[in-house]
Amino acid sequence: MILAILQARMSSTRLPGKVLMPIVRQPMIVRQIERVARAKRVDKLVVATSDRPEDDAIETAVRREGIAVFRGSLDNVQQRFIGALDAHPADHVVRLTADCPLADPDLIDATITLCLSKGADYANNTPKGHAHPKGTDVEVMTAAALRRAAAEATTPEAREHVTWDLWNHPDRWTGVSLPCFPDQGAVRWTVDRPDDYAFVAAVYDALYPKNPAFTSDDVRAFVRSRPDLADYGGDRRV
Repeated sequence: MILAILQARMSSTRLPGKVLMPIVRQPMIVRQIERVARAKRVDKLVVATSDRPEDDAIETAVRREGIAVFRGSLDNVQQRFIGALDAHPADHVVRLTADCPLADPDLIDATITLCLSKGADYANNTPKGHAHPKGTDVEVMTAAALRRAAAEATTPEAREHVTWDLWNHPDRWTGVSLPCFPDQGAVRWTVDRPDDYAFVAAVYDALYPKNPAFTSDDVRAFVRSRPDLADYGGDRRV
């Protein structure tokens, strides 16, 4: 059983409420869920949000799409993941964040496949020097590794960032990474700032009506055809 946990909150410091900002007439998180749902190796998806009143809107939007929701601590995201895992038992957990409406289902599947085939505790697709674009990040771990990391967590960083110990202490865990050639780690497809949102909205407006299942290669082709997208700031090109 492979459980994808999509963490979401309304209280982003740089772009509050971004997960519910509209993308082609739907909340951004709903568009991301559509893409994650196309990952063939994910058995179940649950959205993990906080128990704060401001996140009621996330639960409403997500349940409307038939997606399970778990609510827990705002700051101890690691324990929120453990709560979601307790509610939906699985052998492996895929960690995703709800500011990535250009999530790539093929990369999700490939990272899961790598983790399982190598029998690793942890896998990601962001190795230093060979990372995939920001906004297509995937982390996969065994449920046992997640539980052990949570049980041993002693710092605020570990509790907030969930996999802090898994990628900061490779001596304690077996880890593998899915590389990208050439390195695309500087490419911004995530939504963390107003210019990021403008970029993603432009991509969806152009591609989604013709093909809701547009791929990362479609995004790359679109960006190459639109030099004006550089006006949105950051490095968008691959």
